Amino acid sequence: MAVQRIYVEKRPEHAVEAKGLLAEFRGLLGAKGLTGLRILNRYDVEGMASEQFRQAVPVVFSEPQLDDVHTAIPEGSFTVFATEYLPGQFDQRAASAAECVGLLFGGERPAVATARVFLLSGSVSAAELAAIKKYVINPVEAREASLEEKKTLAAEYPAPDHVATLTGFIGLDKPALAAMVQQYGLAMDADDVAFCQAYFRKEGRDPTITELRMIDTYWSDHCRHTTFGTILDEVVPGSETLEKAYARYLAMRREVYAGGREKPICLMDMGTMGGRYLKKRGVLKGLDESDEINACSVKISVDNNGKQEPWLLLFKNETHNHPTEIEPFGGAATCIGGAIRDPLANRGYVFGAMRVTGAADPLKPVSETMPGKLPQRKLVQTAAAGYSSYGNQIGLATGVVDEIYHPGYAAKRMEIGAVLGAVPEENVRREEPAPGDVVILLGGRTGRDGCGGATGSSKAHKLESLETCGAEVQKGNAPIERKLQRLFRTKEATLMIKRCNDFGAGGVSVAIGELADGLSIDLDAVPKKYDGLDGTELAISESQERMAVVVEAKDADAFIAAANKENLEATRVALVTAEPRLVMRWKGRVVCDIAREFLNSNGAEKHARAVLAAPQLAKAQVAGATFSEKMHSLVAGLNVCSKKGLAERFDSTIGAGTVLMPFGGRRQLTPIQAMVDKLPILHGETRTCAGMAWGYNPFISEKSPYHGAYLAVAESISKLVATGLCAENAYLTFQEYFQRLGADAARWGQPVAALLGALDAQADFGVAAIGGKDSMSGTFENIDVPPTLVSFAVAAGETQDIVSPEFKLPGSKVVLLRPAMADALRPEAESLKAVWAQVHALMREGRVLAAYTPGMGGVAEALFKMCAGNGLGFRLAPGVDAGGLFDYAYGSFVLELAGDASVGTLLGETTNAGALEAAGEAVPMEELLQAWEGKLEPIFPYHAPARQEEVPCVTYKAETRVAPKVGAARPRVLIPVFPGTNCEYDSARAMERAGAQPDVFVINNLTPAHVAESAKELAKRIGESQMVFLPGGFSGGDEPEGSAKFIAAFFRNPAITEAVHALLKQRDGLMLGICNGFQALVKLGLVPFGEIVKTDASCPTLTFNEIGRHQSMLVRTRVASNKSPWLQFSQPGDVHTIAVSHGEGRFVASGEVLAKLRENGQIATQYVDLAGAPTLDMRYNPNGSVWAIEGITSPDGRVLGKMGHSERFGNGLYKNVEGNKDQRLFEGGVAYFAL
Repeated sequence: MAVQRIYVEKRPEHAVEAKGLLAEFRGLLGAKGLTGLRILNRYDVEGMASEQFRQAVPVVFSEPQLDDVHTAIPEGSFTVFATEYLPGQFDQRAASAAECVGLLFGGERPAVATARVFLLSGSVSAAELAAIKKYVINPVEAREASLEEKKTLAAEYPAPDHVATLTGFIGLDKPALAAMVQQYGLAMDADDVAFCQAYFRKEGRDPTITELRMIDTYWSDHCRHTTFGTILDEVVPGSETLEKAYARYLAMRREVYAGGREKPICLMDMGTMGGRYLKKRGVLKGLDESDEINACSVKISVDNNGKQEPWLLLFKNETHNHPTEIEPFGGAATCIGGAIRDPLANRGYVFGAMRVTGAADPLKPVSETMPGKLPQRKLVQTAAAGYSSYGNQIGLATGVVDEIYHPGYAAKRMEIGAVLGAVPEENVRREEPAPGDVVILLGGRTGRDGCGGATGSSKAHKLESLETCGAEVQKGNAPIERKLQRLFRTKEATLMIKRCNDFGAGGVSVAIGELADGLSIDLDAVPKKYDGLDGTELAISESQERMAVVVEAKDADAFIAAANKENLEATRVALVTAEPRLVMRWKGRVVCDIAREFLNSNGAEKHARAVLAAPQLAKAQVAGATFSEKMHSLVAGLNVCSKKGLAERFDSTIGAGTVLMPFGGRRQLTPIQAMVDKLPILHGETRTCAGMAWGYNPFISEKSPYHGAYLAVAESISKLVATGLCAENAYLTFQEYFQRLGADAARWGQPVAALLGALDAQADFGVAAIGGKDSMSGTFENIDVPPTLVSFAVAAGETQDIVSPEFKLPGSKVVLLRPAMADALRPEAESLKAVWAQVHALMREGRVLAAYTPGMGGVAEALFKMCAGNGLGFRLAPGVDAGGLFDYAYGSFVLELAGDASVGTLLGETTNAGALEAAGEAVPMEELLQAWEGKLEPIFPYHAPARQEEVPCVTYKAETRVAPKVGAARPRVLIPVFPGTNCEYDSARAMERAGAQPDVFVINNLTPAHVAESAKELAKRIGESQMVFLPGGFSGGDEPEGSAKFIAAFFRNPAITEAVHALLKQRDGLMLGICNGFQALVKLGLVPFGEIVKTDASCPTLTFNEIGRHQSMLVRTRVASNKSPWLQFSQPGDVHTIAVSHGEGRFVASGEVLAKLRENGQIATQYVDLAGAPTLDMRYNPNGSVWAIEGITSPDGRVLGKMGHSERFGNGLYKNVEGNKDQRLFEGGVAYFAL
């Protein structure tokens, strides 16, 4: 069939992205002559009949209410260019469009290719056009596209028939070996390649290119931590402090290795010594140990509906510094994707995340960008978009998002994702794989993306990296990883798994290669994204969303069936063998056959020496002569200013377990210091929660890596304590990130000093690091990242003990608890532990209303941020030195006390005056807030002028409501799960709690036959249900450029449409759609029309938020009409505090439609401000919905659609934001059917 092409363009009033980019082209790039910008999404489709394509255009490729569709590029005096992904890069828009067509028609998916066409109006010079193209095209992932018609979309891939043998390898001399390393771009050094040569000489043969590249990957710094394993022949401490620390480390070694085999002195030994030492001393009683090395794991007791159960609490930190530096969206997305898969490999369900990143100044002009680099502005914005897109799609509550700014991160960005996971112990089986066991590959297919990623991230970054590293970047597909999470939450499936590994660095060769000593891998069985991959690419590709599991042969069919039930591909790819060799076959030939002993050697032994510089103690630098000047300087500093515009693009409430919102207080402005989430039990309630906090200050670390690391540990634990968790329950995991070390002993001294500082802290505090991740390539040309050791502290606790940092009341006494000091920066250990115990005891006694432990901005930062959330002020007590408020005070605590408790040093009291009063000055909080919020507003905006439109306060009180002819004691509610759905667990729990019987049904679209079967089964289940609930999520990743198209396409199947109409019109059933489900109801016409109709340009719809990005926060919504049975327990005027998290929540409708909705009582809820008035102010109406509409109903009220996640409520949630969080929505739906 011929290629059919269309261009889809948002109408001017909805063209949010085009307006934003136009402003950037004019402002950042200086293209002042540019007067207009239009963006067209181009779709080329092959394999569809013309009539089917015509029907799909308004359903799949466009939306009549929002888009104009063109068959050619509009004529006019435009400068035109187009962009497209490089061949082999994953294009979610194209993939989702093809899937959506498959759901709509039930046949084979067509081939789809997309491009973006830019139409520039006005005067644009050649230099400006070049700058614009450079700004929108990252050569690592994309290229300029041809404007010509395509004759076919079929790619012509060369058909490789063999893997080359490196003939003559074992006879090469040193110069020839070095030349070969250069020729093939290997990461291994001369010693490693000589070590390989010696091995193959013993084998009596030359290696294949597959073997050499696989070894290069296996031994890369990324996979085998070769830098951390380098033997340190000499360590020269540079001061008495460092001499004592090194001597202490040596003493620990003697104790730990007494009577056993002593390991070499190296960075890895220093990094793991704290855990070994404390374990030998009997401190680590909850540590869970196994041969599987995926994520940190500790044993805890979890309250499950009042019953205590043994669970494993899992945590992991991951970095993607190199991939994010060269392709920020994909690199950051796969950073969190990789972090999730590590606890997942432990059979855990990941329920919480934090993101800590490092960048140079993003406010610097784009024109000052270094050659070979992306602009810092582009890096920070695109990386945030990538990480949030992936985390939001998979359904992960991200509680803390922060970015550290330091000039050194211009060398290479730091991108860290840290996650919490958990699993009941009874769901975990761990056994040694045995010969005959089967290895099954789950999830995504394999492509060229990520080939060389492990070795690439192990290399220093050079000028040409941006041009040559394209194949090293992985692309993420979050909906597939969501399916993996669902499967691994199924006890019947996980108990078949003997061992599991996730696919990260090194692909098949490492992920499967690490599962057992003896393996026979069939590369021909590995599912491919496209043809043309050779054996080497299949062996080392790092394509994402893949897991490898070992099961007994008798369980293989059952496990594959369980995976298919979750809409996942699962394929036998390997067998466990008795002989300890890694063997891979491709096209019937052995392309790899290597002894396990050789692989596990990790290459040639490496040696170095380290010379440690004497520590210099950094002082906090705050400009200004007066208190007011210093406060303004402090709050407008990049590392203290508001990151709210960054953080609120990350879903913080998915999972209905968020104990603390990222920003607290009535105004949601006080940032939390530790994220806290309830454990993810499937049914009922729990009080058990887990918290995570981070610590690090680059300005201290660059002067003294020892002090920086010691204080990072102290800060991370102190943040947990300030949040109500117990230091004695804490565990640590570290992120080390340093410059390329080479053979420079002084450079080696930096990580040694940092690890000694962290080791001293662990031993001093009795808290162990049981995991970590190192990245040792933070160098670009002659620029280095600052010495970086970020400490992540984790502890379990109970929700009733959690304390938030915002000041609660005026007139409260505020005190400072400060430990004795070992030096100008470092607290004395025993004193700090006593302060931790004192704070914890005060909190357990209910004597602390708010707590904050000072960070980079000292006590002054703490006081300002604690005031912000509830609009309070603070008056400094007489005699307190105002200048000292700006000094570093790590390990101290600022406490708002309840009553007249007398502890610590009195700092002052909270006030209603709305100012910080000190040193004879009163600095207005609103003035400071303006500076604090405004600093990063150009980069991460979260303010916008409210449209000056009248917003009516709608009120409709129902006198009567519809009622069913037949009731049900426990009504059945069908909850369909589409690719991209992520709220089904929360929705089912809410319905179950209200008394309904949830029926969660996974739509399967693996093949046309599966689609047909799912359509038939869905129609059948609708007929057996009283309610249908369409939950939230990102159907198909909200692609192709629009939300809920998967759901809407599937529900237009005639049998499903008929079943829905029968439910509503004949059986008096109910329907509910929340967020993505609301989007589906609108696009089907079920709201506001009450039936599935063909929509047109006159129909209301939901579109992109006015701010142009995802918004996640708590909002206040007012009930406007209680006509719907769902809202029967509410009265017009009732206000609830509800979680929202969406990118396309702006309700748009014509004046005529609005008037009809109002008249008929179909406007269910409205966004309101703190005074309860409907508003267009983005702080309260996060998407800019017309008339502040949050939810609407069908004419009779039995179908309700709303954006706010009413299902995300429960005991102990959102403790730092006031309000009524239970709408009793689900109880209303169940009560409708009461007999």
